[in-house]
Amino acid sequence: MPPIGGRICANCLSSFRPLVTTISRRPPRSGASQWQAPSQLRSFSQSHLMRAFTPPTPESLGKAAPAKQYKRIRKWSRRLAYLTLFTGVAYVLDTQFYASCLTRCTRTFAAGLTTALDYKINFRENPPFADDITEVHMRNAVRLVNLLQTNGGLYLKMGQAMAMQTAILPPEFQKMFSKMFDDAPQNDWAQVRKVIMEDFGGKTPEEVFGISFDGDPEAGVMERKARASASVAQVHWARLKDGREVAIKIQKREIAQQVAWDLWAFKVVTKIYTWWFDLPLYTLVPYISERIELECDFQNEAKNSRQMAEFVKGEPRLRDRVYIPKVYDDLTTKRVMTAEWIEGVRLWDKEGITRPWKGGWRSGSPGCHGTPLDPPGTPTPTPQLQARSSQDAEVKPDRTFYKGKDGKGGLGLDLQEVMTTMVDLFSAQMFLWGWVHCDPHPGNIFIRRLPNGRSELVLIDHGLYIHMSPQFRHQYSLFWKSLMIFDNKTLKEVVSQWGVNNADIFASATLMRPYEGGDMTVSNRIKGISKYERNRRQYEMQQAMRKGIREILGDETKWPRELIFIGRNLRIVQGNNQYLGSPVNRIKITGNWASRALTEDLQLTWSERWRFYGSHILFKVVLLATDAFWWYSWIRQRLGRGKGMDEDMDEQMRKMAKDYGLEMNHSVFDG
Repeated sequence: MPPIGGRICANCLSSFRPLVTTISRRPPRSGASQWQAPSQLRSFSQSHLMRAFTPPTPESLGKAAPAKQYKRIRKWSRRLAYLTLFTGVAYVLDTQFYASCLTRCTRTFAAGLTTALDYKINFRENPPFADDITEVHMRNAVRLVNLLQTNGGLYLKMGQAMAMQTAILPPEFQKMFSKMFDDAPQNDWAQVRKVIMEDFGGKTPEEVFGISFDGDPEAGVMERKARASASVAQVHWARLKDGREVAIKIQKREIAQQVAWDLWAFKVVTKIYTWWFDLPLYTLVPYISERIELECDFQNEAKNSRQMAEFVKGEPRLRDRVYIPKVYDDLTTKRVMTAEWIEGVRLWDKEGITRPWKGGWRSGSPGCHGTPLDPPGTPTPTPQLQARSSQDAEVKPDRTFYKGKDGKGGLGLDLQEVMTTMVDLFSAQMFLWGWVHCDPHPGNIFIRRLPNGRSELVLIDHGLYIHMSPQFRHQYSLFWKSLMIFDNKTLKEVVSQWGVNNADIFASATLMRPYEGGDMTVSNRIKGISKYERNRRQYEMQQAMRKGIREILGDETKWPRELIFIGRNLRIVQGNNQYLGSPVNRIKITGNWASRALTEDLQLTWSERWRFYGSHILFKVVLLATDAFWWYSWIRQRLGRGKGMDEDMDEQMRKMAKDYGLEMNHSVFDG
């Protein structure tokens, strides 16, 4: 190392001399003009070496650079940590105290916005990110059904409502929504117990219903496992202390917290779609939300049930054919409803309804109008039996003795009689009373056999009702009568008051078949078209669908909101008739009630009622034409060339709907 004075020692310098001498003796590079003198080179090398070993001065080093702090990385790391902590705490609070309301809303917005964006980008003849429009429909149908099933609760009920109206959806949605009728999972007994205690002021189920799970011989019994579970509630069987057998309908505990958030998310998503796709849908949301909220109030359901029982009792044409179960008000709250237990055959069990009766002469279904629930010698369920069994054991006796020893018997009833009663009941609700049950699917209808061998229809689940004003009920009756006699002038006058621009489309949607009294035409379908042409037509059909919806809704400020649920009722009743093989002329029965209701409308003057009575007699003659079509369909059905009147009309509707962008490819109860 050089000394501090800046000079180099002799020993160090002598070690560099051989190297300097070797460099000085090398020949010059090409292009050099002369040799350099060794003395000059030696002087140059020594001076540079001396400077190289001289340490730099502090001034020459410049200002000292600060150590790297990584402030930006640490700042964003802290933010990420805070966000993760906040998200984790919010998720825990949401799941533990708010029934996952925030999580469900977030999931809804994510799926809704993704679907809207997908359609905004790819809804065209040649989608940039799909092979064709059907692929776009399929992936969004999967996304939407997954959302509804994952969220559960009211989302399942909304999904079932949409499944009943799949005619206005693409076929890919129809296929996916057929899965919405599967049973919903039931809550465990701990949750059920909490709901009962919260609604009855802290009283336990044992105290409220007088039951025992520990073997008290003087108490009643109850099954902890639900007999049926739906999207909002589940039903448990129980025998009270006084011997009454009841169905205890208990709302799922999370529904009370979820309903407000779910409806808010529904409103927001509908608002976005209304603005994004230019469809007049949002004006319908408040009415739909109000109906759903009322459906979650079991005291409102009990009120509807009592009112319908009074209507049926006061109508001699239905009094002996329809039964509404009793509701026990002292055991009913907003989330718990206790009603009479009904032993019957569900409407979807066609074989159970039609197979031969083996229950004995002049006897009816178990518990039906004086018929004992159990034959003599049947053991009665006791608390001791329940105490010895597991918590999920079935305690209720098996009431299938009427099927005979081989178990192949049934109610021995005629499907035509059963279906006539059903159409009569719902027609009376629409045209005579103005109180309409809007969820008449097969799970809510029991069929029983009376001791005289006739059928009786039992209607349950009275949560979803709409109430028609006298003016609107009169208009709707007049609308249906005009449909049947092709009175296009009256038809257009009525629907124009409802803000509907295209009477023919609305008439067809009401009848569930093409309306042939207007100017509607059906174009022929061309087979064997190219992929480009198919994509173009699919796009045009979907555009026509949007146009059709606008024409049906028209002026949405005038459009009666009740028509949403009345259409649902008509569609489900049609589906019931199709499921049973179209045994009745549904159109004729409904039209006959509409015309007859005009003659019995107490809001009209005597002269108006007599005028309608005279036209009703002529109307009965016109209905013979629909009978001719029904018999024609019946004969084709017996020859194996058709499936009945409603199925034939469905086929006509499918062909007509092609012109309006609608695909109707399956029965409402498929799945």
